[in-house]
Parts: sequence; C-alpha cells; structure tokens
Amino acid sequence: MEPAIGSNPALPAAKRPHSLRVDSHHSSFTDKRSAELEHVVYSAMRSTPVWDLHTHLYPSAFGSPVPAAMEAVDPQGLSLWGIDELLTYHYLVAEVYRVVPATRLPYEQFWRMSKTQQADHIWQHLFVDRTPLSEACRGVLTTLARLGLDPNERDLESHRKWFAAQTLDSHIDRVMEVSGVSRITMTNAVFDDNERNRWLADPAAGADDRFRAVLRFDPLLRDWQSAGPQLREWGYDVSEDLNDKTIAEIRRFLHNWINRINAIYCAVSLPPSFHYGGPDDHSAGSTVLREAVLPTLAELGLPMAMMIGSRLQVNPSLKDAGDTVEKSDVASVVQICSDFPENRFLCTMLARENQHELAVAARKFGNLMVFGCWWFLNNPSLVEEITRMRLELLGTTFVPQHSDARVLDQLIYKWDHSRNIIAKVLVDKYADVEATGRRVSEGDIQRDVQHLLHGAFADFLTP
Repeated sequence: MEPAIGSNPALPAAKRPHSLRVDSHHSSFTDKRSAELEHVVYSAMRSTPVWDLHTHLYPSAFGSPVPAAMEAVDPQGLSLWGIDELLTYHYLVAEVYRVVPATRLPYEQFWRMSKTQQADHIWQHLFVDRTPLSEACRGVLTTLARLGLDPNERDLESHRKWFAAQTLDSHIDRVMEVSGVSRITMTNAVFDDNERNRWLADPAAGADDRFRAVLRFDPLLRDWQSAGPQLREWGYDVSEDLNDKTIAEIRRFLHNWINRINAIYCAVSLPPSFHYGGPDDHSAGSTVLREAVLPTLAELGLPMAMMIGSRLQVNPSLKDAGDTVEKSDVASVVQICSDFPENRFLCTMLARENQHELAVAARKFGNLMVFGCWWFLNNPSLVEEITRMRLELLGTTFVPQHSDARVLDQLIYKWDHSRNIIAKVLVDKYADVEATGRRVSEGDIQRDVQHLLHGAFADFLTP
C-alpha cells in the first residue's frame, strides 16, 4: 500500500483528538503536514495537463484578423490573439465605460476607432491612470508576465512589438505549454455565416490535433422562425409547423454537420427564460429538442452542453459587452435529465443564485455533468465559493472550470488563476479528510487532480 505523505504512526483511538484541523495555530506537526499537503496539491495542479472543454478558439486555418504587421491576411478571421485583442475584449470594453462614460466618449465614436486606438484608450484608462485591480485587468498582466514580458512596462508599443514577432501556429504551441492546456475544445456555430462558409470551403479546416470541434446550433432551439428558413436555404425540406418530415430533415441536418466537423458534443446557449415542460410542452424549441436534437444525439452517443442564463443586449450600444445575467430555471434541466435518461448533459449556469440547486440536481442524475464558472462567475471569490460547494456535494464528479476563452492568450491567465483557486480549496478539503484520521497519499492527490482537470470530462464523453 502506498504510504501517506509524511506518514506517522496513528494515535490510539482513545487518544486521538476528535477534531484535528490543519491550521496555523496547531502544533509543529500539523504545520508541517499542512505544508506537505499544500506542496503536493499545488505541484500536482501545476503539472497536470488540462482539457479545456469549452472555448471559442480556433486553429490558424480559420484565419487571423490581427494587424498586418503581425501576419494579417484575413480581416474576418476567427483566430484571435495578441495584446490588442486582449485589451479590446468585451470584458474591458464594459469596464472602461465605467471610467470614461458615453457622455464623454459616445459609443459610436469608440466603435469607429481602429482596434489599435481602442486598445490604447483602454490601456491608458485602466492600466496607466488606475491600478488594474479587476480580474479582467489582472488577467492581462498575468498573461504578459507568463509570456516573459514585463507587467510594469507602461509602453504598449513594446508589447505590440513582441507579439508582432510571433506566428500564430507557434504562438498556439507556446500558449498551450505556458497554460498547461493539452487540448482545446472549439465552439463551432453552424448558423454563423463566417464560420459555416469556412467549413464548406475547406473541410479540413478543423484538422488540427490540438483542437476538437463542437457543433453549436442556438437558433434551432431559440428561434425556429429564423432557423427554419435558413435550413430551407441550405437545401433541407423543412416547414414551419414541425411535422414529421421537418423533424426528419432537422435530424439529417444535425447528422450532416456533426459528421462534417467531427463534433465531440453539441452545445446550445439558452436564455434565463428557457423552460422545458416535458412531453406536453409543444413550443417550437421544446419540440425540436425533444423530437430532433436529443434522439439524434442519443443515436450518435454524444452529450449536449447547455449554457443557461445570459440575457442578450440589455445595452446594445456596447455590442458583445452589452449582455447581462439573470436567474434560470433548474427545474427544466431536471425535467430534461429525467425524461431523457439515455442522453448525457453538460450544464453550466451564469447566475450565482443557481449554483447550489444545479449541484443538487447533479446528485440526482448521473447523466448530468456540471461544469465551469462561466463568464460573470469567473471571479476568484466566486470560483472559490462554487468549487468548495461542488466538492462538498459532488466529490470530484464535476468539471471545476473551463476558460470560455475567445482570445488565445486568455488561456494563460484563466488557467493560471483557476488552478491556484482549485488547489487552495483542495488543500482545505484534504485537511478536513485528515482531521477524521484518514490519511491522504500523494497518489490520491495526483489521481484527483487529473480527474478534475481532464478525466471527468474525458470519461463523460464515452457512452
């Protein structure tokens, strides 16, 4: 049997404390043990590769819209990277408008600026004139530092010069190495003309071993009134009333595109108002879900991911930064898991208020995998709270994080910050276990970390 870390003979039961905790005020033995646990957990967390199960990243074949000095060939390219993309991501666009309001810089004026000008504006107001305390700002600094750049450098041109010397393919390798990400899962939106046409023009566009594809089809469930005409335009014989022939054609469409991109699962983002009422729910979205989507996925043995809780465009002037969060209906997820036991579901919700109920739902249904701290939840205090709660309810049977990165370089800070928080929580939970008298070995820790960062998701993909 593998010895426990720092193993010592156990105290006789009669002399064993009832509540031994690994805290700084305990004896030198417990101090030493706490340090041992911390060292092993953080080492395992740093060295274990992660499978990032949900990103919006793409291989170089999908084109890069970066400035010409860096390798510009495709203004509508989908592979985003570099300092200007980091700075102009919608997290920081929303934040800079807290500092320089629209009364001083009208939205339309900001959007007329070049990307370089937008980045200069954000850099000046959030990184030079103020201390970059927010998680989004700190993430930029972490990324620069981990790439070997000086986070104290106030001259943005020096950072641009470094990125301009890189090529996208080599930079993908570098970022994956620095972030410890072994595999990137794309999100491939078939109803986006830009992306769909790239797959049609180059069937091998996604043939990059570093990436895996996911078919996303939001309009099928959110807006059949617009999705139906698009399917007809693409050659599928569908009608508005969702008759048997239309359902068969939707299934054919799903089969065609799942096979075309070799999807490992399918995904949909749903609004806070999403409701599924079971077999008697004859709304268009529920009908397509029940009669077309889920039977197809069950047949193919693929999970479906549901990302629920984003209310779109409450401030459309901010464009991608204009969405917000509202509480969602966990009962609908429960109903779906109950009605479709042969299907597997990945689920993340955007509102903090949904997290406990969703974790409890996962205790009831083995076909439900809770994953990640999405978007507005990706703040250290909330990641820690949610990860701690999930471990206490689910053990290691969940996926603690995904990056949701749209800019390649975001992988670095999102995983750097998340690994530290997950490790901190694990140290505390292992100390709680050891307070019972049960010892935790180094092998135990390495197994658990590998499962959380890679194995839980990989196993869930297997029928």
